Parts: sequence; C-alpha cells; structure tokens
Amino acid sequence: MPISKTPAFNLKVVLRETGLAADTLRAWERRYGLPIPQRSPGGHRLYSQYDIETIKWLMARQNEGLSISRAVELWKDEIAQGRDPLAETENRPAVSLPAFQQPIFLPPETNVDAIRSHWLAACLNFNEHAAEQALNQAFSLYPVETVCTEVLQRGMSELGMLWYEGRASVQQEHFASGLAMRRLDALLAAAPLPTRGKTILVGCPPEEWHTFSALLLTLFLRRRGLNVIYLGANVPISRFEETVSMVKADLVLLAAHHLVSAATLQQTALQLAAQGARVVFGGRIFNLHPSLRHKMPGHFLGERLDTSVETIERLLHDFPSPTYDNALPSEYSLALRSFLVKRPLVDAYINDQFQVIDFSSAYLETANRYMGNNVAASLQLGNIHYLESELEWLSQMLLSHRSDTALLHQYLMHYADALEKNLSPHLDFLVSWLRSTK
Repeated sequence: MPISKTPAFNLKVVLRETGLAADTLRAWERRYGLPIPQRSPGGHRLYSQYDIETIKWLMARQNEGLSISRAVELWKDEIAQGRDPLAETENRPAVSLPAFQQPIFLPPETNVDAIRSHWLAACLNFNEHAAEQALNQAFSLYPVETVCTEVLQRGMSELGMLWYEGRASVQQEHFASGLAMRRLDALLAAAPLPTRGKTILVGCPPEEWHTFSALLLTLFLRRRGLNVIYLGANVPISRFEETVSMVKADLVLLAAHHLVSAATLQQTALQLAAQGARVVFGGRIFNLHPSLRHKMPGHFLGERLDTSVETIERLLHDFPSPTYDNALPSEYSLALRSFLVKRPLVDAYINDQFQVIDFSSAYLETANRYMGNNVAASLQLGNIHYLESELEWLSQMLLSHRSDTALLHQYLMHYADALEKNLSPHLDFLVSWLRSTK
C-alpha cells in the first residue's frame, strides 16, 4: 500500500515518531530541502507519513555511517532515476534499537562544546554507538587537532573532575578512556608517512602511566610529517638511553603528570642530557607547580598542547642550551638519603598503628607506597610543599574506603610520629610540616 503524502501531522508528532531533534530537522529542511513540509493556514508545518518515513530513511543511512549530505545525495539520485527510495522498505519490518543504543543526531551548526557534552553524556551512559557518532560528526566539522583537544582531551579532563567529585565511577572513566585511546590509535594508524628528516622520541618516564597527552602530541607531530617514535608509559631510563643512541633522535619528549613521575623525569632528563640528547618536557604537574620547570635539564613545552607543537617546531631548528638548577639544599640531600634507607621502618610503624582500628591492609599498603613515593619525590625536588596537591589524591582514596573525614589527618599524624621516631633529626622540618597540615 502506498505511503500517504497527505500533510496531516504537526512537528510534535514528527519529532516523537522519529526521535530527531527539532533544530536538526529544521537544518535539514533549510540546507538539504528534505523533507518538504506543507503549511497550515496558520503557518504551522504539516508533515505527511511519507515525510516521516523520509526522515527515518535518512536517519538509517546515517546509522550505517553516511554523512547527512551523502544520504541526501543518495536519496536524490534514486529519485532522479525514477525510483522511490522508500519503495523497497515499505514491506520491511521495522527494527528498533534499545533505548541505550539510540543514536544522537546533532544539527550541522552544533559547536564543539555541545559535541563534547554529547560525547561525555554518551560515555557516562556507556553508549558506545552514540559516543562514536558524536566523534564522527565532530571530525566531519572540525580539524583533527581541534576535535582531539576540544572534545577528547577536555572531555577526559571533565570526566576526571566528575570522578574526583564523586559524580562519576571508575568504570565510566575507564569506558571513556578506552574509547578515546581507541580513536587515537586509529588516527595514528592513518597518519601519513614521515616526509621530513627529523626524528622525535616520545615517552613517559618511570612511574608515569598516563599516556593520553603524549599520544596526542605523537599524532599531531606525525601529521606534520615528522618521524615520531612513541615508547609509551613507564619507560625505564636505560631503555630511553638505548633508544636515543639507536635512532639518533633530534628531540626527546618526556611527559609527567604527577610529583613522583616529575622526579623520575628529572633523573631521566639528566641521564639523557649527559648523553647529549636534547630534552623537552611537559605535563600537568608542571602547570600545577611552575617552579618545577626550572629543575629539569630541558625546555618546557608550554601549558597547552596546541602551543606545544609550535614550541617543538621552533626547538627543532634552534635548541638553546637549557638553564636549570637541580642543586639540593644540604638538609634535603641528607633527609632524602636517610628516608630511603629507613623507609621500611616508617611503613612498619604505620602498619602497627592501624592494626588497632582494623584498617584494610591492602588500602594501607597502597597509602604507604603512595605517601612514601611522594615524600621521596618532594625531597629529591627540594620542596616539601609539593606534597600538598598530591595529598588530595590520598584523601580521596582513604575516604572511599571509610567515610571518616578525620582518617587522613590521623594517618598523617602517625606518619609524622614514624618519621620522628626513626629519622630525627634529619626530617624534623618534614615532621613539623606534616603536623601543621589540616
């Protein structure tokens, strides 16, 4: 039976039947001339059943991977050849997606902030199809670099904040991270072959596991024709040294986001600089504590990825000798040596104190390892105040196990006691600082 072309349905009915947003429908009508509604005497749009099926047909083509413009071309080609695109689907049973798999359709005028919001919402709902569709539309509207920084990078940053505030789960963060990394891997696989005679080695130093920004820079640099060798996360210093010698890298790019990996980055950079390598570095921790930049034997890339690429281009042509100061005050040098020797005694003291409140040994081991690593890093880097921002993570981890807001303070007081008992007087300045924390 032919599909009725009698205009009988208002806009509200069409939106309910198709699931399409009103702005998107109006954009299709204006830009592509599909569908073509009639007007009531009062000037309101009226649609036929044929119009509704046309919209569904276009949505189905989008769901198969076509852009809306290509779907419209296909429709018009069928009409030009005297065929009705809906004829072959009239008798086909409708297949509906479950609610969580329903695609989202964004108007062509949608800006990058709105696309990021849609992508983030899809990730929070574990809706892989909708998340991928949001990215597909973003890449059809904006350059690769813009989508990667404004949708993926900022989206992951916003999701991290949601987790920190307790409004997103670890599972949601991992789901989004997996989708983002998969898309970056695909973009890297499709990147052009090197066309310039420059090689850049990219990697994260020991104890740094967050690779997203390093991978993004790898993609951006490869798209500029550079030969970029990506080593990944937690790369031992000796492996960096071996690879630098092997590939004769023009630059070595190191990324660190936490205090502990800033300390290992410093060690890595010192070793590589002694080998004659030209080191550049960046990451969240250097934005959080700008004074750390002056302790690294290399050039800081900048606080933003988009400007980092231009910094790298400049340093490839002109690499001034870096100026830095990693000399430790004598009290820090002595305190660091003492702490590294007697750290097991500190951990043992903490374990004994927390046995009486039946605190989980697994969480306590994690807390001791995290605290000890960060104490050592702050001593190596010459400023115990770097610990302040890192204790926020420890607070979140401890509070996720017990909703006792006094637990972190209790832990820090026991840690101060352990240092005083086993390392006095070498760490008295750290003991005083810990006891002053709130």
